[in-house]
Amino acid sequence: MRLRQNRYRARTFLEDFFLRLRWWPRSIRWQMLAGLLLLESLSIGLFALLLVRQQMKETAERAHRRLEYEASSLAMESAEALIENRPSWVGLSVTMMSEAPTVAQAKVTDPAGTVLYVSKGADVLSPRERSQLARVSGSASHCITAEGGQLECAQGIYTGKVLRGIAWVRFDGGWSHENLMSLLRDTAIFGIIWIGASAVLVVLMGRSIAQPLAALHRGAGELTASLENSGSFPLPVTVHNEIGDLIETFNSMVASLAEQRAGLSDTLSLLDSMLANAPIGLAFLDKSFRFVRVNQVFAGLTGVPLSRHLGRTPAELLPQPAAGEIEDVVRRVFATEQPVRNLELTGEHAISAASRHGGAWTWLASAYPVRTTPQQVRWVGVIVLDASERKRSEEALRKSEKLAVTGRLAASIAHEINNPLEAITNLLFLLRNYSDLSETARNYATMAEYEVRRIAEITQQTLRFYRQSTLPARATMADLLDSVLSLYQSRLNALNLRVERDYVPDMDIFCFAGEIRQVFANLVGNSIDATSDGARLLVRARRSHNWKNPAEKGVRFAVADTGAGMEPEVRERIFEAFFTTKDETGTGLGLWVSHEILMKHRGLVHVRSRTADPRLPGRSPGTVFQIFLPDDPTLGNGIGAKHA
Repeated sequence: MRLRQNRYRARTFLEDFFLRLRWWPRSIRWQMLAGLLLLESLSIGLFALLLVRQQMKETAERAHRRLEYEASSLAMESAEALIENRPSWVGLSVTMMSEAPTVAQAKVTDPAGTVLYVSKGADVLSPRERSQLARVSGSASHCITAEGGQLECAQGIYTGKVLRGIAWVRFDGGWSHENLMSLLRDTAIFGIIWIGASAVLVVLMGRSIAQPLAALHRGAGELTASLENSGSFPLPVTVHNEIGDLIETFNSMVASLAEQRAGLSDTLSLLDSMLANAPIGLAFLDKSFRFVRVNQVFAGLTGVPLSRHLGRTPAELLPQPAAGEIEDVVRRVFATEQPVRNLELTGEHAISAASRHGGAWTWLASAYPVRTTPQQVRWVGVIVLDASERKRSEEALRKSEKLAVTGRLAASIAHEINNPLEAITNLLFLLRNYSDLSETARNYATMAEYEVRRIAEITQQTLRFYRQSTLPARATMADLLDSVLSLYQSRLNALNLRVERDYVPDMDIFCFAGEIRQVFANLVGNSIDATSDGARLLVRARRSHNWKNPAEKGVRFAVADTGAGMEPEVRERIFEAFFTTKDETGTGLGLWVSHEILMKHRGLVHVRSRTADPRLPGRSPGTVFQIFLPDDPTLGNGIGAKHA
């Protein structure tokens, strides 16, 4: 079984490879011819390569033996000439040896390397040859590779046991190259004849296969173009083999399709009309969780074109966990053959009308089995209703109810604590004017009285979030910031936080001082909550311009910390009412109230934050709140704050 699968994969790979080649023919006849030519060309090329390698090996061996023999012959002839005291015969032997077809150069030198006789070329030894003089000894030949890659052999010329000189013979590579080229020409002629004969045979065989297939192809094309065009059917059967059987089967299939078409046409028309005009999303999935049919409403809900749904799974089109829930429901319907109703799916994705609200959407889905026979569930139909607007309306209603409850609770709290606050204020006034108090104690009493009055203002503001409780006036930024930092001094000391103050004492601004102090208190308190022991807290204020409207002057102040930072999804929601990350200790109203105050002051707020990243050990986390307040004496109209 595995061997069959491997063969199928290999065949599929080769088919895909050849189909991607632009020059590869499309007809069977020419594919067979091109494949045969390619195979035989590769075979002959491989055979020629092996033959050339073998021939080059044998030629090199023969050349080595022949060169050793020629060097030995030249040495023997030179020795005989010296014994008979006929040195001129040595030059004659060198000349005769150079006439051999395999010899490029012959020469004789004395034992010191001085050239005595040479057939042609340089009359001195090369450095390579001179380095081999000490190795030439005895009756054996010594072969080296000379300059230019040519083989050269040297043998000593002895008279008795005395070395009288050295015979040098260099091989001529042109002789072996000519033999090799002759072999290649013979191989090429054989290959051309062989390939030509095979091509003729393939063309003749391919014709008997291609003609019936061409008739079948034309019939399939006509059937694809129009099922009603049945004038060419049945197709003629001209061969009696597997292709003929295929044509007969095709004729039977066409006849069966024509019979079934009449019954299916009405059913398909009804189904198409229902899918196209239904006001809800409809989709059908098979057992592999792949879409086999969807309507335009469903495509609009997913935000993916209708044509891209077919053959894809929910995991490829929808975000998690909604895609996984749909697949679980489809699996359950196939297993139980029972419908599933009113499944709520939610997600974050830029689809449907939810894209106008940050990508949040809610669907109500139902699934039911689709049977092709009483015993078989072939598909599962999914009905989807977009409930995003209803979900958002319910959420808005719940928030409105929370705000209403908060308002009633705030009114009750303000009513109950106003009387104790008034008593505390009177007592602090009496204490501050008590003559026995030291100057330091009197300052603390003044500060406590000031904070109690601010508590009273806050209780009044909780009764009316959008109504100003006092008139705006000029306030010194240093006083506002110092009073807030003094309020949190004990927590700052407990956490060993290093506070850096960067503001001038006499800078003032026209504002609601109590409300701006409340904003500062919320920001500083959140920074303290987000930091750990030994962290830094920076509070800065300076004259500046509106970063969106440079012509508008005012004060820009910042509260920055080196705390844990915020994730992007948290940073996007920090100004929402009742949103908090402090679990039981947070109410989710601090930054929301601060944002409302900034809106009344026509201010701008910009937030930057980052968390620790193990992949970037050098990057420190932290959060920076930058706020711009316009210095406008006409304050009170309130055009709203914006945040980035």
